[in-house]
Amino acid sequence: MSKAVRHAGARNTEAGAEQSTRARVARLILEHGPITAAALGERLGLTPAAVRRHLDALLADEMIEHRTARPRVQRGRGRPAKLFAITDAGRSAFEHAYDDLAGSALRFLAERMGEEAVAEFARTQVAGLVQRLAGTMREVPPDQRVRVLAEALSADGYAASASKASLGGEQLCQHHCPVAHVAVAFPQLCEAETEAFAQILGTPVQRLATIAHGDGVCTTHVSPHELAGARARRPARHTTNDDSSIDSNDSSKETGR
Repeated sequence: MSKAVRHAGARNTEAGAEQSTRARVARLILEHGPITAAALGERLGLTPAAVRRHLDALLADEMIEHRTARPRVQRGRGRPAKLFAITDAGRSAFEHAYDDLAGSALRFLAERMGEEAVAEFARTQVAGLVQRLAGTMREVPPDQRVRVLAEALSADGYAASASKASLGGEQLCQHHCPVAHVAVAFPQLCEAETEAFAQILGTPVQRLATIAHGDGVCTTHVSPHELAGARARRPARHTTNDDSSIDSNDSSKETGR
């Protein structure tokens, strides 16, 4: 084998390794971004120079973008931390195939059978997740359910994480959405998913942001289970013809009607 051939083979191997590492950087930004260059280097075991080289290439390809961190406390006159987040183009590189086909199928369904048919389809799509986790959630303590749901969603490709919410309750984040492009035109997909989360977790949830609406992450606030329990224990109220409320548990009140 000539020296030129050996050199060409080595260059191809290096280029392949470079592309593989760059893909890992992009994947980490997708799953955990916005994220700093230092955090990327720590997670991937790369030098600052190597991280910068990959970030510059991804920025040039418009796969990622700069964002400025919002510090929780004032740290003096230093520069705000620079974060890197995935762009729509970068996210598209990770999207599952057949988005166009799925969108066309849902448009056909809406035109022929109406919007409610699309909503019903969306509910059937998440029914499998509900059924799969129903037994598990009965065995999991309430304070661990969001974490278990996040793990299940990550296994399905949603790169999900769970954390405590600053104002109480918990926060479920999905850093990737395989159906984001389709959900732009059909929000029923997001609505059905939110309903499923409430059913799985056994407590009210509220969708705060979605990738389909242009947000970087799908964010869902999960109410404390204590609040859900208090609501369940609250006595039902009946309204009489004169609009006065009667406690259903008060057996001493007789209507005589």
